Amino acid sequence: MSRIGKLPVPIPSNVEVKIGKDVLEVKGPKGTLTTPVCPVLQYELADGKITLSPLEESRFAAAQFGLRRTLLANCVEGVTKGFSKTLEVIGVGYRVAVKGNIVDLSVGYSHPVLVDLPKGITATVDGQKLTLSGIDKELVGETAAKIRKLRKPEPYKGKGIKYETETIHRKVGKSGGKK
Repeated sequence: MSRIGKLPVPIPSNVEVKIGKDVLEVKGPKGTLTTPVCPVLQYELADGKITLSPLEESRFAAAQFGLRRTLLANCVEGVTKGFSKTLEVIGVGYRVAVKGNIVDLSVGYSHPVLVDLPKGITATVDGQKLTLSGIDKELVGETAAKIRKLRKPEPYKGKGIKYETETIHRKVGKSGGKK
């Protein structure tokens, strides 16, 4: 049985949760998120906490137990605090700018790369750092990954787009290993 799934999800006082037949809806100060309800799990809302319990002893139920609890916890955290990812654009002549909901990247191609941000994601630029924020953790991470994929950091000079917390393992160049 999942250790994560056993933990109750605390619901803050400013968050409202509706348990439906197919979907679980979470409303908070930053917005509304939904997550699907799994038919092999039982959801109980009591004393400002939601607890999940499997209805059957199966491999599928065990697999869904921790996953659905984490998805619910991410919804609650998203509507209260929100999520953000920071990307760094590193390289000579590499630039990033935000114009409305479009991110304009100059990352060594012959043309600027324009990225449309999905609804619910906002971007801010501070020098060479691009911060993406929103209430949906999955959407923020997916958008950051798509932007990073445009020019991944390379191991020789370290140029490219990387996450703020990412470390690039540098390689020695062609002539660096000779004695």
